[in-house]
Amino acid sequence: MTQIRYCQLQIKGIPKILFLLVGLLALFVCTESNLVAGENWARFRGPNGSGISAQKGYPGSWKPREEAWIQTIPGEGHSSPVIWQENIFLASASNKGKTRSLFCLEVQSGDIIWKKSLTFHSNHINTKNSWASSSPTTDGKHVYITFADKNNYIAIAYDMDGNEIWRKNLGPFASQHGQGVSPILFKNMLFVANDQKGFGSLIALDKNNGDVVWNSSREFRRVSYSTPIIYQADKKSPQLIVSCGAMGITSVDPANGSINWYSGELPARTVSSPFISDGLIYQTCGAAGRGKKMIGVSPDGKGLLDDSYFKFQRKKETPYVPTAISYEGHIYLWCDNGVVSCVENKTGKNIWTKRVGGNYSGSPICVNGIIYIMSESGKIAAIDASPEYHLYHKTELGELSHSTPAEAGGKLFFRTSHKLICYQSKP
Repeated sequence: MTQIRYCQLQIKGIPKILFLLVGLLALFVCTESNLVAGENWARFRGPNGSGISAQKGYPGSWKPREEAWIQTIPGEGHSSPVIWQENIFLASASNKGKTRSLFCLEVQSGDIIWKKSLTFHSNHINTKNSWASSSPTTDGKHVYITFADKNNYIAIAYDMDGNEIWRKNLGPFASQHGQGVSPILFKNMLFVANDQKGFGSLIALDKNNGDVVWNSSREFRRVSYSTPIIYQADKKSPQLIVSCGAMGITSVDPANGSINWYSGELPARTVSSPFISDGLIYQTCGAAGRGKKMIGVSPDGKGLLDDSYFKFQRKKETPYVPTAISYEGHIYLWCDNGVVSCVENKTGKNIWTKRVGGNYSGSPICVNGIIYIMSESGKIAAIDASPEYHLYHKTELGELSHSTPAEAGGKLFFRTSHKLICYQSKP
């Protein structure tokens, strides 16, 4: 909603119509500035990882050649695009992971503006992973990305022209599946969830120079891949929310890394990210391509939460990799095997469960009440975010995809293994 500040003016000798025109101009300027401020998609799954955009003008499916543009991205990757004004950023890897690159593209045309590459070892990854699965994040001044092999976990910052600002080696990275978690920004810090084989930690870096602000160790059971979010209730301190199998959902003080509360061990690893719905924090966990459990907890406890803080639990038809969508009083659970459920968030009542079909390793996003996701085979599936189920005709992209869509400034982006595809909203 546009917020307008009114001020009292003493006007003498100015025609009333002129005063009205000035007021309308002020309203227009204020409205436009707010629209611009909301047009960026600056991290994985957009604003605070919610996956939500209010942009209008997109259909539920497209015909061939309805794209605004298609750009081939050298190499291969599952990194989701992030967008800041006229720049798109995404990662890719080539030469079996020995070359890892950050690309900057122009929003209107898809043209590649610059590319910056780093050299790594070709470490083992899961067949559904890539050597460039971490999504970048940006504050409009710098863009940040992480890459890892078994010897080095590198966080690096570039300015918007591709000049390197700083580089930080966080040490080795051990995982049977490879890297996947994305960094996030909050205030003056870059946060990296560093859960890996043998130990876990959460690292806060100064976003301006890469210095370690704090490094908090975490209990370990198995590697997790959840990207953190920020939770902040009215007039209360912000909480950095991060999940792993060993500790469940954890609330951390972003200023110093101390633990506020944690839900306790989950029965499987976390790959999907935590999300907020109606004041509760939710997380799913799973294994072997299937979700095992979903919990929703109240975020105002201390230490290990007791049962009174658990407001939601679900053990069937929950996602493993895809992160859910919360929209207008309902939670939409898009499972890896294409089974989708609509759940009433206040009661936990299952409104509907439908088999959309396909297999999914990316997460859905919701744009003006339509939920979009790409299947592994490269088809865009879309449903209405509604208690009334409606599936749109699927759009064939013609290439495999394990990535998550993005939307900014009236453009909707779908990333396949080798291409970025853009659709333009219409009035």
